[in-house]
Amino acid sequence: MKIYRIHALVCAGAQCIAAGGNGFEDALKEELKKHDLVEEVNIVETGCMGSCELGPLMVVYPEGVIYTKVRPEDAKEIVEEHFLKGRPVKRLLWKQEEKRFPTLSEVPFFAKQTKIVLRNCGLINPEDINEYIAQGGYEALAKALTEMTPEDVIKVIKDSGLRGRGGAGFPTGQKWEFAYKQQSDTKYIICNADEGDPGAYMDRSILEGDPHSVLEGMAIAGYAIGAQKGYIYVRAEYPLAVKRLEIAIKQAKAAGLLGKNIFGTNFSFDIELRMGAGAFVCGEETALINSIEGKRGEPRKKPPFPAQKGLFGKPTVINNVETLADVPVIIEKGAQFFRKFGTEKSPGTKVFALAGKVNITGLVEVPLGTPLRTIVFDIGGGVPEGHTFKAALTGGPSGGVIPAEHLDAPMDYENLTQLGTIMGSGGLIIMDETSCMVDIAKFFLKFTVDESCGKCTPCREGTRQMLNILEKITSGNGVMEDLDRVEKLGNLIKLTALCGLGQTAPNPVLSTIRYFRDEYIAHIKDKKCPANVCSMRGVENERKVANRHPA
Repeated sequence: MKIYRIHALVCAGAQCIAAGGNGFEDALKEELKKHDLVEEVNIVETGCMGSCELGPLMVVYPEGVIYTKVRPEDAKEIVEEHFLKGRPVKRLLWKQEEKRFPTLSEVPFFAKQTKIVLRNCGLINPEDINEYIAQGGYEALAKALTEMTPEDVIKVIKDSGLRGRGGAGFPTGQKWEFAYKQQSDTKYIICNADEGDPGAYMDRSILEGDPHSVLEGMAIAGYAIGAQKGYIYVRAEYPLAVKRLEIAIKQAKAAGLLGKNIFGTNFSFDIELRMGAGAFVCGEETALINSIEGKRGEPRKKPPFPAQKGLFGKPTVINNVETLADVPVIIEKGAQFFRKFGTEKSPGTKVFALAGKVNITGLVEVPLGTPLRTIVFDIGGGVPEGHTFKAALTGGPSGGVIPAEHLDAPMDYENLTQLGTIMGSGGLIIMDETSCMVDIAKFFLKFTVDESCGKCTPCREGTRQMLNILEKITSGNGVMEDLDRVEKLGNLIKLTALCGLGQTAPNPVLSTIRYFRDEYIAHIKDKKCPANVCSMRGVENERKVANRHPA
């Protein structure tokens, strides 16, 4: 194995590439050639490092120096000053509150995280299986196949308390056990990578940065329930994730880690990619199954549940990307290791996509139960100077808001449910006093209306009527009866809609009414948007009519 004096890890995640990361890497390679350093400096293209707003990023080892917003014109100075003279380029170091942080371990954004799912993202080349193996990759699969029975694997997953990270939080081991007990010659594992929440990119970044962890998790799940085939359902609009998955599957097959008689055992397992067209409803598991089968992507009635009768009528386990990426760690290190993090009822960690009115946006992985304040202020650097934290929205279009008075609330499944929201897949949008909560609710409700498959009346018609009421309120034409009407309609939809998309669609509206009813009343009674966001055009039109000179 070749030894290098310096390892330069260049982020090749989608955001850093879009920000010009490839141009910087090309310039860096040219400078290394000019200074005859090609044999001394190893450039590694990694997946997402997490802080997308400050990209392109580069981390230089052995010191762990982190550079932000690097440009092609910076390559010469980095090579001549840092690589040759050992002097980091200060102007490019991570800057926060007028302070420069020389190394990754000193940056609060990274130092305060606990990385299990993102353990390899930003550290290894996702297109090189050898780098994954060097980090202990596929050891968990080997352990499962050679030292454990399927029942043993399921027991460890159950004991770990792992819950589905796609939103519902259903116990993963229990889901696997249901499928394991079904009598069938054919069973399936599906990885749900149809990430569609606005602003969410946790799963996509995992696939771009550490695809083998998901493949390994799927193979372990297949062994546990008796499946020999797996599908990854991923959006075609995520081309980098698709590319790296295709490479990873090909490499795993070539290495004998997918295919027939894995590790010389009787277990065979293969994985196939299926690409979706971007319909939000296909994130719902039965709609996803329909899509894979070539049918229209719309939900099915449950029961039967997929673990009983799923893909092609066979028992099927559907887990999301983050859930599967947790599995190899649990099998390798044990259930109790996983339970060291999080709470008793919500063990482990959770990846959040921190966005909105916060100083540092990006991917954040913390133990479940971590206070919201820690994520927003200690890791995210707080809201911009001169502004005040108002609320955080979790769960995307299916979620709700957490107001400032609950800033110290633990971020776990139970507490979020009590607060009237959900964990969702991990979207976390921060809002300040310039955000109008009525407008926020309207934005997410409009998204749901546009994405409704139209199969059931409560979702198809009910959400549209809710949207009409919100548009009436934000235009200045609302009346107090509208507030009661939209609440009753929202609660009715939650009880009667066919699938999770429809059942949770009213959440942003009901949640904002619960905590910010005064803003709704201001729109209705005072004909004023406190945040000066809504147009209130209906009020203007009424005034024009009232002030018009009689003909």
